[in-house]
Amino acid sequence: GVGLLLFPKATKNLRRMWSFTSVLLLSIVMTFSVNLSITQINSSSIYQYVWSWTINNDFSLEFGYLIDPLTSIMSILITTVGIMVLIYSDNYMSHDQGYLRFFAYMSFFNASMLGLVISSNLIQIYIFWELVGMCSYLLIGFWFTRPIAANACQKAFVTNRVGDFGLLLGILGLYWITGSFEFRDLFEIFNNLIYNNNNGTNFLFVSLCVLFLFVGAVAKSAQFPLHVWLPDAM
Repeated sequence: GVGLLLFPKATKNLRRMWSFTSVLLLSIVMTFSVNLSITQINSSSIYQYVWSWTINNDFSLEFGYLIDPLTSIMSILITTVGIMVLIYSDNYMSHDQGYLRFFAYMSFFNASMLGLVISSNLIQIYIFWELVGMCSYLLIGFWFTRPIAANACQKAFVTNRVGDFGLLLGILGLYWITGSFEFRDLFEIFNNLIYNNNNGTNFLFVSLCVLFLFVGAVAKSAQFPLHVWLPDAM
């Protein structure tokens, strides 16, 4: 995607090569995801790697990946749909002047979605969540010279900000009550909260945070009532 944006003239005559490369890379990821999924079905294994960046004694950021059975399934879904979209778009967009730009956007979109599902903590989730939103905005307004497309991407941008704000509130709330962004810590803390803790206040607060996270998902998936941009984007 970066190559398509930075070197459009050099890649214009190599359109087929770039489309083939994009499909090939997604196919490799899909094959890897299928293999992981089969392995996890047989052994229930979870793959995780975390790199820690310590800022001070009280706060540190951790980055890495967490691949469980759900991650493998979602990776298969993302890559399968992405491959079909790219194959169809290669012919559909063949005579469009924005062909290279479209493939760059789609490459960024697929990479952001994969980064989202393999994230090991809420900070990474939010970063890739915003990247997915940016790619959605660019794809919705791809034909920005058309008033309908331009209005649709503006509506999508504003609506998604509502969801993003809800997601951010949920993440900050969960960090405030648990002191961690890592999923491995959150799972353990919430299990203790549900099964071993009778503090109703904490449970209600966690439920509120989860509701904020749900608002983010509603906005991103264009569910009622945050779907107002969807008809114009079709």
